[in-house]
Amino acid sequence: MRLLVLGGTHFLGRAVVSDALARGWDVTVFRRGISGADPEGVRSVRGDYTGPDDVVRLASAGPWDAVVDTLAYVPRETLAVASALRDAVRRYVLVSTLSVYAGWPVDPLTEDSPVLDAPADAGPGFGYDGDPGPSTYGFGKAGCERAVIEVFGADRAAVLRVGVVLGPHEYVGRGPWWLRRVRRGGRVLAPGDPRRPIQPVDVRDVADFALRCAEGTTGVFNVAGSGDETFGDFLAACADRAAPEGTEVVWVPDEVLVAREIRQWTGLPMWRTHPGTWAADTALARAAGLVTRSLAETVCDTWEWLLAEDPEPAAGMGITPDQEAEVLAAYRR
Repeated sequence: MRLLVLGGTHFLGRAVVSDALARGWDVTVFRRGISGADPEGVRSVRGDYTGPDDVVRLASAGPWDAVVDTLAYVPRETLAVASALRDAVRRYVLVSTLSVYAGWPVDPLTEDSPVLDAPADAGPGFGYDGDPGPSTYGFGKAGCERAVIEVFGADRAAVLRVGVVLGPHEYVGRGPWWLRRVRRGGRVLAPGDPRRPIQPVDVRDVADFALRCAEGTTGVFNVAGSGDETFGDFLAACADRAAPEGTEVVWVPDEVLVAREIRQWTGLPMWRTHPGTWAADTALARAAGLVTRSLAETVCDTWEWLLAEDPEPAAGMGITPDQEAEVLAAYRR
């Protein structure tokens, strides 16, 4: 199996490359080479996803059986990439997002739910940001989906609408923030109801499903956790790995956090009050081979990575200790 990965050194791209190499596949990585080392065992092609000449040069290095695109954000750039690769690859696997749905995060979602309208040749910043509704990020990904389908057709493309992704090497910082917070100990502010179902998915499980699609599975799929585990399960797993003796997890109701103007989604990572946040139907993906591991396993492996590499915390993620103390004091009163 000959695989091309667009972006192969960070998080999901890294996991895709690692999994493909473990299967004995012939892997080519297209990247700028500015950050991170080339993965061992791959052929690297230097270039910029946004550079037309670089993309044309990339196509001449083929052919491949499939491409996994983790770099698609601007529709007109993805349209140019897909057009250049049309005759160089057999199948196109696009990593998209649940944010393409017009109803996210308010409504439950299936693959038939309405999608944001974005043309295949839209430029950066197309669309608008709503609260809690659409985002330019979601519009951009929707346009990228349209670009790939227009060029490759539905029978040669797989679109993975991915939810929150956790696991080792996570750069967004959601899982690492919670593990580091629990490691500090004391009274840990936990958001809302511990029984709230959540659907994070492990990066390695997304990679595995992407490679299944590269082998020939086509279609549009919601890719997320099963929803059988809760926020309480997640924080319990974090505490089991990282909490010092005497740590107390304090669950504060949504209305208190909203009244204190705590930022949803980032102030307390993964906390959001809207009912559709964790309501994506993944039955199609599971029927096509998606298998997701437990939150406890994801947390455990993320913790081991943090201990081994101690990466810099992600910017803009989490509340400060002073903010946390103020909310806890207000809730106690």
